[in-house]
Amino acid sequence: MSKVKTMLKIGGGAVLLAAIVAVFVVATHGRDPDLEALEQEGREYIFHLDKMAGQRKNRASLAEWAYTSNITKENEENRIQVQLELSKLEKQAWEETKMYRWQDFQDQSLRRMFKKYCQLGVSALPDDKYKLLMQSVSGMESNYATSKICAYKNETKCDLSLEPDITEIFSKSQDPEELKHVWVEWHNAAGARARQNFTQYVQLNNEAAKLNDFKDVAEWWQSEYEVPNFEQQLAKLWEDVKPLYQQLHAYVRKRLRDKYGDHVVSAKGPIPAHLLGNMWAQTWSNIESFTRPYPDKKELDVTQAMQQKNFTALKMFQMSDEFFRSLNLTAMPEKFWQNSIIEKPADREIVCHASAWDFYDGEDFRIKMCTRVEWEQLKVVHHEMGHIQYYLQYRDQPVTFRDGANPGFHEAVGDTIALSVSSPKHLRRVGLISGDAEDEQTEINQLYKMGIDKIVFLPFAYTLDLFRYGVFRGTTPPEDYNCHYWRLRDELQGVEPPVNRTEEDFDAAAKYHVSADVEYARYYVSFIIQFQFHRALCQLAGEYVPEDLTKKLVDCDIYQSVAAGNALSNMLKMGSSKPWPEAMEALTGQRAMRADGLLEYFRPLHEWLQAENQRTGEYIGWESSKIQYCTPEQQSAIAAKKAPDTTPET
Repeated sequence: MSKVKTMLKIGGGAVLLAAIVAVFVVATHGRDPDLEALEQEGREYIFHLDKMAGQRKNRASLAEWAYTSNITKENEENRIQVQLELSKLEKQAWEETKMYRWQDFQDQSLRRMFKKYCQLGVSALPDDKYKLLMQSVSGMESNYATSKICAYKNETKCDLSLEPDITEIFSKSQDPEELKHVWVEWHNAAGARARQNFTQYVQLNNEAAKLNDFKDVAEWWQSEYEVPNFEQQLAKLWEDVKPLYQQLHAYVRKRLRDKYGDHVVSAKGPIPAHLLGNMWAQTWSNIESFTRPYPDKKELDVTQAMQQKNFTALKMFQMSDEFFRSLNLTAMPEKFWQNSIIEKPADREIVCHASAWDFYDGEDFRIKMCTRVEWEQLKVVHHEMGHIQYYLQYRDQPVTFRDGANPGFHEAVGDTIALSVSSPKHLRRVGLISGDAEDEQTEINQLYKMGIDKIVFLPFAYTLDLFRYGVFRGTTPPEDYNCHYWRLRDELQGVEPPVNRTEEDFDAAAKYHVSADVEYARYYVSFIIQFQFHRALCQLAGEYVPEDLTKKLVDCDIYQSVAAGNALSNMLKMGSSKPWPEAMEALTGQRAMRADGLLEYFRPLHEWLQAENQRTGEYIGWESSKIQYCTPEQQSAIAAKKAPDTTPET
């Protein structure tokens, strides 16, 4: 046994395999091996492997950072080269790890580590296919990051990029023709051009899934959530939230119709996607100024206050750091301030999509963000800082457990903090708004502003991965990509494209996460569970008492609550060392994802919307879009597929 032990420590390749096989041959010939000794061997092996994995992840992250913070051909080639080298090492380790009978080990944590290391990921592909997969994702990502479009009514000005130019047009313009032009041009540039790469990516990614013992990538992605009925859970959460969303949708459609007229926005149809203040119609905060319930109430213009107080990108990050420290959580390390990129550099192309980075060495954590001094961006800063705080809290876990309890947990942490930061109580505390406490009308305005961010996002997020599940399973073939994408958005979100679409288009890839191969159900889960987290933390902070109108959830600010901070820290420290229901229970006392926290938070708004929509006689829900995005042949094929099934759609 000691011979095996020595080799385990140095990772002795083929010799190691032979030695392990010899142990198992002895074991299967009826002699009772010392299971404890075998388990100890396994423990030493897996911790050595874990240390090596940390070093590999560090190298991969550094190469990835170099590329996304300076998009050049050279950096792209270096990134792919590093990924190729590391995938070979990972494959070797995977082959060794699979030799262990870890399922028989007593130590649950050890079994969990082995289980995680027995999934190789995309490195399971042969080298040539792995390289093709990396190139297809890289191709989509760099196309997305470098896409430029021409200005409306000025065909010679063709240098508009998504950040800040196009985003600014969507936030400020109220000319439906300009918005339509920009929407179409962006979807042509960032979407249609990615179709070929995407089709190849799907095929190769599915091959990798099979090599990891999954039917397809849909099953693989869902396995991260460690529950057998994940998709049914998503559907159930949507059924719970749908009545609230439909009221909000009907109200917004009425306000848009009042502004743009019946010829632009119909009374009973979906809302045209380009009119909602955001390229993907995923949040509608930018139309708040002319749709809010009580327009005469003085608006809390936090952006203006930030600019008057000479806020900078750095100050926004320092403010967020101070909030976490007030909860007795960890301050940002010195390296964070040295290495992060928090403003858009003038001298090079970078991926501006905000992101938080863990370099797996326990001390290097960074954010890359093209920060603008405005209120929405301050919330994004807290979101990204939430990721870093999670990294800091679980940095002492084995590398394989340095992750969120499930992907949605990681997204929810910073957003949970942002719910406190967004409360009028906190904004007054930090001098970003002044004046008296809120009356009922101001509170409805405030909840509405939150609702067109948090509630309207849910069907968009749900749609994005439902679409990709169909693609990965082969029920949505390449020739039906765009038709199926818009069918889901029409049915679930009640939005329609501004112009007819065909299969020449590929609108899903005009969204970063599709082009960059990022699973999206995590955001859907996050937007539900952040309200569960918020409610639990608010109770611990003594800021929320059920049924007490002086301690409402919407007014809660957990700033400076050490009790709330310690409870949050206890959950974050677990990383992914336990299945997520245990992490959920540790903080909230609940073991399931539930929408009741969100519904309670928005209850006053829901009641107001019902009364208002009844008063104006609004149609609740929407009829199918009149815009064509599927051909008659595609529609017939969909109808034929649906015909034999008599169960109602969820």
